[in-house]
Parts: sequence; C-alpha cells; structure tokens
Amino acid sequence: MSPSKLDSTASFGDGDVSVSCSQPANGLSDSLSLLHSEKAVQELIQQTPVHGSDDHLIEFSEALRTVAKALRRAAEGKAAAQAEAAEWKRRYELERTRNLHLENKGNGICEKLRSWWMQTSINNTTGLIRLMLPCLYCCENWKEQGRRLSKEQSLRENNGVSEGGRLDNSTNQPMLCNQEKEHSNGGCLEHGICSHEVLQDVADFDSNMAHQNKIMRKASFKLSWRCKGENSDQHKHDIVYFEKGNISTAERSSKQISLKWESPPQTLLILTKPNSTSVRILCAQMVRWLREQKKLKIYVEPRVRVELLTESSYFSFVQTWKDEEEILLVHTKVDLVVTLGGDGTVLWAASIFKGPVPPIVPFSLGSLGFMTPFHSEHYRDCLDSVLRGPISITLRNRLQCHVIRDAAKNEIETEEPILVLNEVTIDRGISSYLTNLECYCDNSFVTCVQGDGLILSTTSGSTAYSLAAGGSMVHPQVPGILFTPICPHSLSFRPLILPEHVTVRVQIPFNSRSPAWASFDGKDRKQLAPGDALVCSMAPWPVATACQVDSTDDFLRSIHDGLHWNLRKTQSFDGPRDV
Repeated sequence: MSPSKLDSTASFGDGDVSVSCSQPANGLSDSLSLLHSEKAVQELIQQTPVHGSDDHLIEFSEALRTVAKALRRAAEGKAAAQAEAAEWKRRYELERTRNLHLENKGNGICEKLRSWWMQTSINNTTGLIRLMLPCLYCCENWKEQGRRLSKEQSLRENNGVSEGGRLDNSTNQPMLCNQEKEHSNGGCLEHGICSHEVLQDVADFDSNMAHQNKIMRKASFKLSWRCKGENSDQHKHDIVYFEKGNISTAERSSKQISLKWESPPQTLLILTKPNSTSVRILCAQMVRWLREQKKLKIYVEPRVRVELLTESSYFSFVQTWKDEEEILLVHTKVDLVVTLGGDGTVLWAASIFKGPVPPIVPFSLGSLGFMTPFHSEHYRDCLDSVLRGPISITLRNRLQCHVIRDAAKNEIETEEPILVLNEVTIDRGISSYLTNLECYCDNSFVTCVQGDGLILSTTSGSTAYSLAAGGSMVHPQVPGILFTPICPHSLSFRPLILPEHVTVRVQIPFNSRSPAWASFDGKDRKQLAPGDALVCSMAPWPVATACQVDSTDDFLRSIHDGLHWNLRKTQSFDGPRDV
C-alpha cells in the first residue's frame, strides 16, 4: 500500500484515530507535517488492537509501520539535503571572497606597473634632454663662430686690408667647420649616436647603457594559421554559419599554427637535465656558439652557471636568478627557452613559469621524447632556423588546480594554484582502502570513483600516466580534459574526454575511510582529507613548443618511434587467396 494513496480511518478500543496521507504538489511535505504524521502513525500502531481483529487489520498495521519508516527516511533525507545545501553555500561564499581578493591584488599590481612606467618615462625624458643639450650647444657655438669670422672678413674688405695667408685660413676655417658639422650630423643619422657623447664621463655612459638595457623590451611575435598550400583558401577559424535554416562550419583542415618573429630574439634561457656529462658538454658548446655567432644574452639556472664557471671563466657573461621573486619575472626578460633533456625537462621548464610561457625549443636527450622532436647533433641548424623564423608550433594546454580545504575560513588560506602540463593524479597513497571520490563537472554530478584513484590529464599528457591506466592517445592540440580512472572496481567504468571549458571538482566525502593524495606532474604531493576538494580547469597560459615539421607529423612520429604503435610483421603475400 503506497503512503501517498493512504486515506483510511480505523477504530481500536473506545477511541477513533484518523490517519490521512496525501501527496503534496512538490512531491515532499514539510518537515513539521512529516513529524506529526509519524507520531500519529506511531500512536496508532502502539494502541492495543481488538481481540476479534481479522487478518486485514494485521495487514493494515504492517502497512502503517511501512508508512512510518518512509516518513522517517523522508525527514532524514530532507535534513541531509539542507545540510549539504548550506555547505555548498558556505563554499560558494569562500570562492567569491577569494576571487574578490585576487581582483584587488591584481589592481594593486596594475598600480605598481603604472607608477613604474611613469617613473621610466620621466627617466627617459631626462636622458633625452641630457642627450640634446650638448648638441644644441655645439650648434650654437658653430653658428657664433661662423658669424664672427664672416664679420671679420667683411671688416677687412671694407678697410682694404689684404692678408693672403690669414684670409685663406679664415676662408678655409668656416669650410672646415661646415664639413665637421655635416660629418657630425651624418654620424648622428647613420649610427644613432652623436659626437657629444665623448664629453660624458665613463660612469655616466655606463649608467646610461645599464638604464637602456633595463628598459629593453622583449622580442615580439605573432601567431597565425598555416596551411600547406599557399594558394588554397583555408585560413579560416571555427565559425558556425546559420543560413537558410542550415547549420554549417568553416573548414578545419588548416589548424597548424605558425610563429613569426616581428623583432629578433635577444635573450635565451637554457634549461638542462641534471647529472648528465653529455648534457653539460653540449650546454657549454651551445652557450659559446650562441654568444659568439648570434650575439644573444644567455640565462641559465644557478646550478648550470656554477658548472660553466667551474669549467672556464669565459662564461662569466652568463646570467641567472637569485631567488623565487626573480623567477617570477623571468618571462619578462626571456624571448626563447631551449631545453636539453627529455619530456621531464620540458615539464620542469613549464613549471618555472607561473603565467605566460615563452616559446620552447626542446632537444631530445632523454628516453622516449614525446615532446622533444629536435636532435642535439644538429642544434646549430635547428636554432638558426628557429631564430630566423617562421616556425610551426604546438600549443599545449595546461590545467590550473587548487585545493580547497574543509577547515579553511576563507579562500585566502588555501594553497596557490598549481599549473600542470601532463596530469594531476588523486590516489589512495599508502592506504589499503579503496579511494572514494565524488566527481562533479560544472556542478553536475559525474560519478563516485571507487578504486585506486583518478587521473585528470591534458591531451599532451594522454601518452603518459593516462595511457598506462587505459586512456586514449589524443592529439595535443585537441582541446579537452581526460577523465581516466585508475583500476576502478567496476567493469563498466570507461575513460572520458571532457570539453576544455568545463571545471572538474573532485570531493573527498566525509564518510571516506582514508584520505587521498594528489600529485601534480609527478611531484608536489598533497594530502586531501575528508571534506577537502580539488578543483581543476583549463589554464589561460598554454605552452608553445616548436615543431620539427608540424604538430601532426611530430605527434604521429613520436607514438611510432616511442611506443612502436601498431608494430607487427606484415602478412606474407604467398598464401591462400580468395578466388
């Protein structure tokens, strides 16, 4: 008998008790009415039945007990739903507070940059004035000297004085001054410097040069779509057309990205794999060649600079950073990054830059090398081609992850966002229990993962841990987030590929038997206690890696050479055939 359809009146003993249950409009009654209904049912059940009651009354009492249980469960369910709604509201307020704090922090940085730019403009104006004053003084001096000589010559002519030697000297002197003036002006126009600079002290000259180096801007470049046929009309974006009731899209066959330098690169950063003698030797050769042949400024890690100076004092021109604050400003000084190692070195290079990343030229000195298409034996030709441009690049998306603690009073107390190029992994760590992870996609419940863990991967990381866990290999320029379980205790749990614009939230439920552990690109391991959550979304700063041919050719060659994809012996031709 359904509780929603029950409408009966039963008499036991001397009293009459009426029980009425009807289904409300919203499908669930108010908590107070539920409690009153449950009390009425309990009182009805506890009353002593008439000795002459038949089997129908016994069945009716059992139905009333069922109604009581249903009402109790409904009340408990509504209380749990209200508690969960209050919890999500609290976390929403925390998220909003954190966003407001970050916005205020960004405004403060903008004010600092604006004041710095104004100060720099004032310094530039002062330097320009100091540059022009000697020139004006020289010009006025030459004009005054010319006027004086011409006046003396006119006086001699009027007085009839004829002194050949002196007259010749006086006529030659203005010519010489004019020649010097023309030569000086020509030098200023051709070489960008004037003869007045010899009047400056050496200290002033060095300070001016240091100031010019300080305000030197990075090399600029632009990205464009590239197609194989120059005459073909395939330079199109993904535009959706709706014409005459039909939906169509533009051509998508030209999604190869080309980088063209608008100004030549001037500063280059070299990152190397540690504890490798061959890499150390190659790094020294490359630094020497770039300095002598390309006249570039070189930045290296502090460890590498020590190694180079130990080898020779010639490498004293190599620059580096001193602390974490200078690392955050490296992207404002460097035009190009060169990595000497494997995929791990590329991951390390991407982790240095917390924001925009300069283009990376990866040389293969590792094991597999899915992201390192260039060979170190031909580094001169490769770097010469890259510095000259244009080059094909692969834009590799990164994930932005941050942990929200259950005990956090506000979002300011949580950890800073972490950027990953391959994947973020949530696993059970040293615990012997299965992980219990509640997964949401844009506030929509996805599933509850019960197994060894979960991998949230970029398409660049699809050939890494996700591949070993059964995920698919995806082209690195396909925008998406891979959702791959690790040894799930289910036969129907298959991997997913989610669109790039979603936000994935992994929650550790309060009834979890053990905490979980999160690792970001294989490092920075963090514990996630019950109630904590990990939120991942696509970062706005991709990593641009140079291609040897193009992104598709490099990707296919990497899975063929690195994984021997679909490698088997070819079927022989001498055998049975269909007639």
